[in-house]
Amino acid sequence: MQVVEESMRRGVLLDLILTNREGLVREVKVRGSLGCSDHEMVEFKILSGRSKAKSRIAILDFRRANFDLFRDLLGAVSWARVLEGKGACESWSAFKQLFFQAQDRCVPVRKKSGKGGRRPVWMSKELVCKLKGKKKAHEMWKKGLTTWEEYRNVVRACRDATRKAKARLELNLAKGIKDNKKVFFKYINSKRKTRENVAPLLSDGGVLVTGDAEKAEILNAFFASVFSEKAPAQESETLEVSEKIWGMEDLPSVREEVVQERLGNTNVHRSMGPDGIHPRVLRELAEMIAEPLSSLRGLGGQGRCLKTGR
Repeated sequence: MQVVEESMRRGVLLDLILTNREGLVREVKVRGSLGCSDHEMVEFKILSGRSKAKSRIAILDFRRANFDLFRDLLGAVSWARVLEGKGACESWSAFKQLFFQAQDRCVPVRKKSGKGGRRPVWMSKELVCKLKGKKKAHEMWKKGLTTWEEYRNVVRACRDATRKAKARLELNLAKGIKDNKKVFFKYINSKRKTRENVAPLLSDGGVLVTGDAEKAEILNAFFASVFSEKAPAQESETLEVSEKIWGMEDLPSVREEVVQERLGNTNVHRSMGPDGIHPRVLRELAEMIAEPLSSLRGLGGQGRCLKTGR
């Protein structure tokens, strides 16, 4: 459905506005030309009743986190008294309970922003102010309150600031690729125009499969085929060794300094594990939690929770 009825240039209808249903576009008006152009502008409003999708995923907000209070709360805990007389599983549960209680007080939680309301990574507060000034300058120029040269200078300044912000971001991503590869490749994938999908697969019957459901069935059957009901003899021996429980006389000694060093070298850009503890928290509190974690590792032979190689 075409909604433009007036001509734009010398009685000729050049621009079209096409919609797939009636009432989606309204207030279509042909305004004056932009600058020295003889092509008139078209203004219209798009009616949309779609609401923004709100994310239900809650993440830790480290910008408002109080790690000093977090350290004080954990430092005041007598871990020797808390873990006294407990096995590995009970000690781990007690540690996590006290840890998460302190985390709830010191690290607030926020909703993860959706893609619709998310600004570009290179968009800074200073650049947002310049873009608002550009919009205001355009409105003043339309009303005749400023000259075309002044408005053009504002547009050029915003364009240069945007290019510098993008170049600065890409330079910082390239410099920090060794420390944070996730953000680098996320930015690279966002610049791609096409998404890579799974190529057509060849089924057991020699038929080329292109459907998503059929390709999923082929991949599932292939992955399931590598597992057998009866494990080989060598594999069975390996499983028996891995299930071994350390005796009290054979417990490996884990020094607190070693645990602290490992925690201090944690990659903070990785995701949380099944324990629900973020790597950023582990690195920030390495000095405070090295003592209880080294004790937990030493208790690995007393129960079924912590086994060899854990």
